[in-house]
Amino acid sequence: MSEAKRLAAEKAIDYVEDGMIVGVGTGSTVAYFIDALGRIKHRIAGAVSSSEQSTQRLRSHGIEVLDLNATGPLPLYVDGADECDPFKRLIKGGGAALTREKIIAEASGKFVCVIDPAKRVDVLGKFPLPVEVIPMARSLVARAIVAKTGGQPVWRDGVVTDNGNWVLDVHGLAIVDPVGLERELAQIPGVVCVGLFARRPADVVIIGGEPPILL
Repeated sequence: MSEAKRLAAEKAIDYVEDGMIVGVGTGSTVAYFIDALGRIKHRIAGAVSSSEQSTQRLRSHGIEVLDLNATGPLPLYVDGADECDPFKRLIKGGGAALTREKIIAEASGKFVCVIDPAKRVDVLGKFPLPVEVIPMARSLVARAIVAKTGGQPVWRDGVVTDNGNWVLDVHGLAIVDPVGLERELAQIPGVVCVGLFARRPADVVIIGGEPPILL
């Protein structure tokens, strides 16, 4: 699938316009996008990064990484996904960067999602749903998730997000109402971010080797 990831990431370069500040996500597909962005770094004004990992890769290409508070709204955000349904709603957070990814997606006029064909699903939930939580609330949140969804939260032991929090991965879900579930889980005290990108889905989905899917 690495070739499909590369093709998807390089196609996303078509959405980069001269002088842009580009929002950049996290993950193996996005790494190809960053490498491609490095080849046109003279055309852009910089990037806003969703993770320390992406920040390091961007800087290795000589791309200036800017603070979202200083840039204001962004014209473009490019990121991958762990799952994508036919309505361009996503599960994200396999790389534990979901909170910063959701913030940048919210700040961006166009969200371009780059995936390989294996990430397409009819119903979200086969990939465990990541939920970022305040550490002291881990068990409280897990009990609430079980009560609300019947899913099985598993602590991603040993993983600490760039925000200093923990991640629960919720197994056993078939998410027929992603917008509703995103809203409901976000209301649990101690939840920082839910890895459903449904209220604000992707605008464009690029699947490696296939034509882009537009909103």
